[in-house]
Amino acid sequence: MRIAIASDHAGLALKKEISEGLVALQHDLQDLGTYDNSSVDYPDFASQVARAVRDGQVELGVLVCGTGIGMSIVANKYRGVRAALCTTEFEARMSRAHNDANVLCMGERVIGPGLGRAIAEAFVSTAFEGGRHQKRVQKIADAEAENSRS
Repeated sequence: MRIAIASDHAGLALKKEISEGLVALQHDLQDLGTYDNSSVDYPDFASQVARAVRDGQVELGVLVCGTGIGMSIVANKYRGVRAALCTTEFEARMSRAHNDANVLCMGERVIGPGLGRAIAEAFVSTAFEGGRHQKRVQKIADAEAENSRS
């Protein structure tokens, strides 16, 4: 699976841990930055991943900052992106299975490296169930379209 990943400086260590896990699972990982501890602005990196998902360059995205909150806010501004802030493996699985989330957001200051890796692996290995959930995901898309016209 093609996956884009990015972080700001506050999420760099967790991004590295998650990246190692996803590469070990043989995913095609595109690291869109940041690459060192220099202070950067999380919206720049969230936007890069959201655009890659929106434009179909990747199937999924992963974003990491201090809390995951800022990244999820920015990513959800992009049409077709359904970013989920997850702190447990259960949330990651349900966000994919029921909401067809396509971007995972996490906070390095909230979860540790082992849990972060497990959450990411649960997210990318879970498929959307469709069925009764499809109409709900369509309602999300409808709301997004309605709001883009106003």
